[in-house]
Amino acid sequence: MFSFFKSKPAPEPEAPKPEQPAVQPAPSPAPLEPAAAEARPGWAQRLKQGLAKTRDRLGGQLSGLFGVGRKIDAELFDELETILITADVGVDATQSLLDALQKKVRRENLTEASELQAALKEALVDLLKPLEAPLDVTPHKPFILMLAGVNGAGKTTTIGKLAKLYQSQGLSVLLAAGDTFRAAAREQLQVWGERNNVTVISQEKGDSAAVIFDAIQAARARGIDVVLADTAGRLPTQLHLMEEIRKVKRVIEKAAPGAPHEVLLVLDANTGQNAVTQVKAFDDALGVTGLVLTKLDGTAKGGAIAAIAQARAHPARPIPVRYIGVGETVDDLRPFDAREFVEAIFPA
Repeated sequence: MFSFFKSKPAPEPEAPKPEQPAVQPAPSPAPLEPAAAEARPGWAQRLKQGLAKTRDRLGGQLSGLFGVGRKIDAELFDELETILITADVGVDATQSLLDALQKKVRRENLTEASELQAALKEALVDLLKPLEAPLDVTPHKPFILMLAGVNGAGKTTTIGKLAKLYQSQGLSVLLAAGDTFRAAAREQLQVWGERNNVTVISQEKGDSAAVIFDAIQAARARGIDVVLADTAGRLPTQLHLMEEIRKVKRVIEKAAPGAPHEVLLVLDANTGQNAVTQVKAFDDALGVTGLVLTKLDGTAKGGAIAAIAQARAHPARPIPVRYIGVGETVDDLRPFDAREFVEAIFPA
């Protein structure tokens, strides 16, 4: 039996509570009140704050490397290589950036190390720019997004934040609690639904594909604009479980030909180079169309996004980073902008 959850001004006594640490991770804090939101810094400032750990690590090292008076030589490039790799930029992306800098040095006859910082920023923007592609959810109604990822990457929280983001754009949203293997995920999604006044379609036990199928039918009947479908966390090495998530996608395709319209892979920035492996595995299984990079505020290795850009699953089709998350509140998930990101990880 499917159940439909609709938030109300006053939650029912039996509604799941956010604070259930023994059962589930604590959901993100409730949305800020308008007065508090107005007092918050703008997105650019919050982005810098969220990437402070990465910037502090890179900034301290790069400021010494590109100090006034130092000359460009082979030792400088060796040191820069080490700095970039320890920031999880990855070997291939690091080599690509070094090649671009060395070409610029030869072309413009640069001799001072201080001249390289601006050049490094531009090379990094060029590397990340192909990943910049905002997601348009208006071409289909309902527009069906299937979210995938390993346990702990932040899928359920990302769904709650996306629901709020799309609502702020005047769109109606419905959530499908397709992670039927983890009760805490279902309950956490219901909490998000209550906070955002969004219907959650759920099932206590049973098949993930069936829950999402029912959600799509409900969305059509109600004229909903966007369906956000959660799925159970999967490790790329669990081949039988990856086959189950393929089944979910096939059922979505039967329920709505041409769907899912977006397959979002949620990645935890703290996993560093492992994120590259996850992209390839999930793309092979599902045909990933977009990435969400979460928890950038909790890592000093935000350079992993460069490794993702370099190690494209399909060189002719870079998988775009649709959104990045740099905080705990609902408005700390925003579309990825390559130049904003690079400016935020470099010292002023």
